Amino acid sequence: MRGKTPKRNIIPDVQYNSVAIAKFINQVMSDGKKSTARKVVYDAFAIIQEKTKKDPLEVFDTALKNVAPDVEVKSRRVGGGNYQIPIPVMGARKNALAFRWLIKAARDRKGAPMAKRLADELMAAAEKEGSAMKKRSDTYKMAEANRAFAHFGRARRK
Repeated sequence: MRGKTPKRNIIPDVQYNSVAIAKFINQVMSDGKKSTARKVVYDAFAIIQEKTKKDPLEVFDTALKNVAPDVEVKSRRVGGGNYQIPIPVMGARKNALAFRWLIKAARDRKGAPMAKRLADELMAAAEKEGSAMKKRSDTYKMAEANRAFAHFGRARRK
């Protein structure tokens, strides 16, 4: 029998002393290039500061809160068919999904440096618009459409 994987303690980032931003930097990072990811995130925050004249940390937190989903759908095989079952999203997974959606939305925007695209997506999410918010609303629509199958999620699993 395998035990649970222990949670790693993530050191808060240097500039804002925030664990959430440190995790976000880790998500932005590709090919182990943390210094590049850190530069992208901090540059995006500088752009947010410049454009909105607000604290970038506040904009980031608002964007995160707006994008983080309360429900998601999971595929489950019952009888002969696969059903999309709406289930509530708990704890750290909310932030993980929000990070993933924000970064994907920023990467899908074309024709600008990553820092600019990330800043634009974060500002849009803080205003409850943009691709990441669309992804969240699509998820909600899927969950709402499949609400009839919610009882499969509550059934005992063997």
